Amino acid sequence: MSGNLFVISAPSGAGKSTIIKALRERIKGLGYSISHTSRKPRDNENDGIDYHFIQKETFRRMIDAGAFVEWAKVYDDLYGTSFSSLEEQTANGVDVLLDLDTQGAKKIGKQFKNSVLIYVLPPSLEVLEKRLMTRRTDDETVIKSRMKKTSSEIKQCVWYDYIIVNDELEKAITEAQAIILSVRCRTDRQASMVKEMFDVSF
Repeated sequence: MSGNLFVISAPSGAGKSTIIKALRERIKGLGYSISHTSRKPRDNENDGIDYHFIQKETFRRMIDAGAFVEWAKVYDDLYGTSFSSLEEQTANGVDVLLDLDTQGAKKIGKQFKNSVLIYVLPPSLEVLEKRLMTRRTDDETVIKSRMKKTSSEIKQCVWYDYIIVNDELEKAITEAQAIILSVRCRTDRQASMVKEMFDVSF
């Protein structure tokens, strides 16, 4: 039985990274796909843990070699998910979390039947802008650019499988956790276990 892919997307500042961190701590046997990016790491980020930080030239060579399941240009930087980061885990039955933008999520959804797409919304655009200003990782120009693109990006949430509004962090984490656990309990995932436990055939 191969593992599922759980893709989580959100506008920058909606709390996606915090939710993902909590899920990885609370759910046993949950893998994580570490994306490659050409952007520079922020102060609290580490290579090989948050992202694989590489040069644009290296990234483009990987594109030419067909190393990525999906990749996209976001705010002048490149982001991509490698085949190896997924296949090594799902082949062993491990469910994998992916942190992707809407472009990447759509590509994963089309290529993998065992993918579940989750979109995290902020309570409002005003709250989102306030969060971006408070975290102080981007200057005002970058924040304004992000906010301009957010409205059109949010429209993409309608083709996701699930939508979570992060108005209360703990509630949002609980909802995301419930989605993953419920998918794990689906009949198509549990059929082989039932066969072994009760010596029955379907």
